[in-house]
Order: sequence, then structure tokens, then C-alpha cells
Amino acid sequence: MPPAAQAERSVEPSTPLRTDALVIGAGPVGLFLVFELGLLGISAQVVDASPVVGGQPVELYGHKPIYDIPAVPVCTGQELVDKLRQQIEPFHTPFHLDQTVCALTPQPGGGFLVESSAGVQWLAKTVFIAAGVGAFQPKRLKVDGLDAFEGSQLLYRVPQPQALAGQRVVVVGGDDTALDWALRLSEPGDHAAASVVLVHRRDAFQADAATEAAVRARCRQGGMHFQVGQITGHHQSGRLTDVDITTPDGSTQTLPLDILLVCGGLSPQLGPISQWGLAMERKQLVVDTAQFSTAVPGIFAVGDINTYPGKRKLIVCGFHEATLAAYGAAALLSPQQPVVLQYTSSSSHLHRLLGVAATAPSPASNASAAPGASS
Repeated sequence: MPPAAQAERSVEPSTPLRTDALVIGAGPVGLFLVFELGLLGISAQVVDASPVVGGQPVELYGHKPIYDIPAVPVCTGQELVDKLRQQIEPFHTPFHLDQTVCALTPQPGGGFLVESSAGVQWLAKTVFIAAGVGAFQPKRLKVDGLDAFEGSQLLYRVPQPQALAGQRVVVVGGDDTALDWALRLSEPGDHAAASVVLVHRRDAFQADAATEAAVRARCRQGGMHFQVGQITGHHQSGRLTDVDITTPDGSTQTLPLDILLVCGGLSPQLGPISQWGLAMERKQLVVDTAQFSTAVPGIFAVGDINTYPGKRKLIVCGFHEATLAAYGAAALLSPQQPVVLQYTSSSSHLHRLLGVAATAPSPASNASAAPGASS
């Protein structure tokens, strides 16, 4: 199973990619949508603004427990995404990460020409917006000249902890993400950083009490250091060498470093979706709950990005929406061919799609087959 923390980049062609469905958003709802589309024989590709798969559960609480997934008493956000990715492996879905959708143009013969910020184009028969509350973008550290080191020594995301092994790391932030990274990077072992300094503007955190206690214990043991203050300057000699920390009493301290990891939080940005002529209420897309279609035929919206009477922003609700949206697309793509209900427990066709061994269906399961949605 590919780890969701690992960025995936494909070699992007110069001509538009053709697909039955383009899914915008690689969070849990977008991933389950790929599964439902796959069961219906609808090919899909996925594009996401993040360099990693997983959306909000990975970005905001990848290592925190979730308790409201059906039949799964507890799992972390990362574990949930890993399972969903395992579920869609039979469909070999291409992912296009670290790029946002910047343009969508309806085509005269049907479908849409979609273009990303990386210059990738798709000719998609249907489009599914599963972008949550928008594309999560890190809040930048505003220090003059520091952005020149972004992507090399100034990081807002870490693809793998081992990438920072042996480095002098300064972590900026006071939330769970910042504290979690400080703990992980200072954990003794082959992947440990050479040194870790946690910098926050005050001696209080917006983090889980147990995580804060672990950080303070690690500091007492000498495994990391904590500095109260804010970064107000930097020094360079071909590369970033030091940062200046202004403390609450107005004094300045200089910290040498190899890597500056800023965990200042993530801000969701709706982006150009608001310019696509879709009906919206309070920055959310209005949908028809029969198939979760938007005001533009062929464009569907599922998950936190949509709104309708009774809407609940829960992952399980997004799974339901994804299922009905997939069937809405099937009816649109093949209007002359009714969708026949097939069960994964008994359908040899679905078994072949999923690459699983067929089992003899019971009489009861045969009797239940009827037109409608597969399960």
C-alpha cells in the first residue's frame, strides 16, 4: 500500500488527458468516490492541491484518533486514508498532486476542459468537486527575504521524517502539528534530527494536553529545546544559516539551523471554484440531493464543499453523497443503459473488477438483485 505521506508526481503529458471522471480532492470522500466510480466501470483521475494524499484528516489530524467511521471503532486519519487507498488499488487511479485546478471550460460536444496550476489539462466527461472546505494552503511566515529558501530550507510540510535526519531543525508553531513534529524529529533513532528547537510566541500551546506534557518532558530531558519568541530576521551565506528570535522582553537571540519547519496552521482557500457559474450559498455549492449534482450538468459536489437542507459535515455523510453522485454520473454517461444493482458479495463482475476470488452466491443474494445502485 503506498503511504499517504509520500508525494506522488507523474510525468505530465503535453496533450490533454482523457477521463470519464476528474475528482478534485484526494481526501477520504474523494477516495471513496473513486471506489464507487470504479465499481460502475467509470475511469477516474484525481487532482489535489496538497503534495500528499489524504485531505483534511492527514493535514490536520493524521495521527489523532477518529471514532465515527462505521465498523471501525478507532483509527487515525492516516490509517483511514491508507485503508481507502488500499480499497481503490484495483482501479490503478492516477493522482496529480501539489497543483490546483485553475480553469474549467465546458466543451461544445459535452464534458469539460480542465487545467491545473501545473499546466496539466484534462478532457473530462464529468467533474466531481470533493475539495472539502477548499484547498489547504500553509500560512506563510512573513519575514522579508525568507521566502527565497522555501522548498529547500524553509518548509511548510515534510514528506518524510527521515528527510530531516541529522539536520539542525527549528520548528515554529504551538499547535498539535508543531508539537507532534518536534517530538517525532527528536525521537532517538536513525531518523532523528541532530537538534530540535521549538519556537512559539508564548509559553502556552494550543495542543492536546498529553502532547504538551510529552514536549515539556522531552525538553527537561535535553532531547529538544523550547524558545519563547518570534522569528524577526535571518542570516545567510549562500544558504540560510541562522534566524533571529525576538523574545517577549525585547531581546534578540540567534539560532543556527539547517531546516526551518513552519507549522503556523493551514488556511482553506476556495480558489477559482467560485468563478465557474455554480450556485453557491456561503461559499458552499448548492446540490440536488438525488445525485449531488450542481447547477451545471456533469459537475457534482460531495463532502464539506456542498450544502443542502440537513447537511452534516461528517465523513460518513460524504461517503453517502459520493455513492449517489457516482450513480448520477453513470446515468449521465450512459443514459440508454440502466444501472443494474450488483452486490460485491455475489457479483462475479464486481469480483473481477476488484480482483477477488468469486464465491458461490446464496439464493437469497441472487433474489435481491434489482435495478439500482451496487453495493
